[in-house]
Amino acid sequence: MGSFTAIVKDLKDILELSKIMLSHKHDLMHKATGWMLREGWKKDPLAIEEFLDEFATRMPRTMLRYAIEKMEEKKRKGYLKL
Repeated sequence: MGSFTAIVKDLKDILELSKIMLSHKHDLMHKATGWMLREGWKKDPLAIEEFLDEFATRMPRTMLRYAIEKMEEKKRKGYLKL
């Protein structure tokens, strides 16, 4: 399997797991999910930003902060204001 196919599959899995974790009650799961989103953003920023555009208002704050940690300041502040 080519690396592009693997990335697409991995992001699909990450996004599906992230949807499930939106309502998880444990902070450590929020951190882990935010980390997955952040790492996915490094591979495909558009896919992760589309996810954030849809779910940022429902994400636990810890998850959101981890997910946007490496983004440029203007974009980070935009997500935090949602």
